[in-house]
Amino acid sequence: MLRVGLTGGLGSGKTTVAGMFALLGAHVLEADTIGRELTRPGQPVYRELVEHFGQYPDAPSLVLADGAIDRAALAKFVFSTHRLGELNRIVHPAVIAEQERRMEQIFRGDPNAIVVVESALIFEADRSGTVPGWRDRFDKLVLMTAPKELRLARYVHRLTEGRPVLVEQKTALEQDGRRRIDQQIDDEEKIPFCDFVIENSGTMEELDRRVRDAWAKLREAAATPS
Repeated sequence: MLRVGLTGGLGSGKTTVAGMFALLGAHVLEADTIGRELTRPGQPVYRELVEHFGQYPDAPSLVLADGAIDRAALAKFVFSTHRLGELNRIVHPAVIAEQERRMEQIFRGDPNAIVVVESALIFEADRSGTVPGWRDRFDKLVLMTAPKELRLARYVHRLTEGRPVLVEQKTALEQDGRRRIDQQIDDEEKIPFCDFVIENSGTMEELDRRVRDAWAKLREAAATPS
């Protein structure tokens, strides 16, 4: 069995590469998907988020008409008021515990499995102390990299689905993207601790080749007795 952390900054291509690894045979766990599941109405994390952030007089309404958390409003609030750490301290431990549970379940069914956990904040969760030592629980770490301006452009394109938008809207999205990037640890600081660095500023063919090269080495590592 092999535990692989797949990380990278905003717009670096983690989701695309996670999908490529899945097609090659990896079991992929997406931190964002698990986070969405754990913040649904009725879940303990949901209740804690609503109670914690509802105490602030300057907080907007964080619950939609259907009872779900307004993730966009919550994200805007915590980034603009520098309360991201408070959000992470509630969400990170629960998400990572669920990742661990699901990995163990996969390994019980397939002892030779390679599990890839896609998460933007593997290093950040470790450094902030929300889940200390989290990155050390992986056997291998894969880092996605790309120039910041390209990552920012991808972020805006994803949110607008490629549609033309007003200059003011584009500027606001870019500002939001830069705030998010500024909250993440720079790639240069992460690289020395990663086993694979996949640069993602070229063609899909180039990316596919790099992913396949990394996958071959991961399979070799998984087959090697520890």
